[in-house]
Amino acid sequence: MIFVTSDTHFFDKHLLGLTDFAVRPFLLASMMNETIIENWNKVVAPSDTVYHLGDIAVHFIRPEIKSHQDVYDVLKRLNGNLVLIKGNHDNRALFKYLAKHNYEVNGKPKFTFHDVGALIKYDHRQYYLTHYPLMLGIAPKIINLHGHIHHYAVNAKENINVGVDSPEFDYLTTKPKFGQPLSMVQVEAIVEAKKDDYLKRR
Repeated sequence: MIFVTSDTHFFDKHLLGLTDFAVRPFLLASMMNETIIENWNKVVAPSDTVYHLGDIAVHFIRPEIKSHQDVYDVLKRLNGNLVLIKGNHDNRALFKYLAKHNYEVNGKPKFTFHDVGALIKYDHRQYYLTHYPLMLGIAPKIINLHGHIHHYAVNAKENINVGVDSPEFDYLTTKPKFGQPLSMVQVEAIVEAKKDDYLKRR
């Protein structure tokens, strides 16, 4: 199966608590990390593929290699092959470290990398997977899955925020637990519900 997620912000102490930007009710970043890992592995099987659309972690410690090692140790605990799309909090040094320490899962690299985005097809639709929201204009069979804006949503039916803080999970009858990637079945449900909601408001 294919899953998508964004903005896990592992180790990010700045997002803890009841902030204006994104509510994460954890006392410690380690508690947040463990919750994401546990909830992720409840839905993602080792044989699945997860597209992570950026902002993997915010972990500024010295030496930098220790930060990379900590992030690597977390990512190794996540089920599936990970396709990593660079976010504004991700740097090439981290990607180089992950590439250097890459290994095989399901006969494929554990990590693959994209600087800008990726294009996938699912159920007769194309999905552009990016960190930042894209303005696609009128493109009836193209949907932009993105992160970056946390608890905000783009007022366009072609843009779906799949970040762990996304308000668009409210379109689902059963919301995912914090940190759980979305299956493409869930994504399709959000796409259809957001389209209906958007058309009602026009």
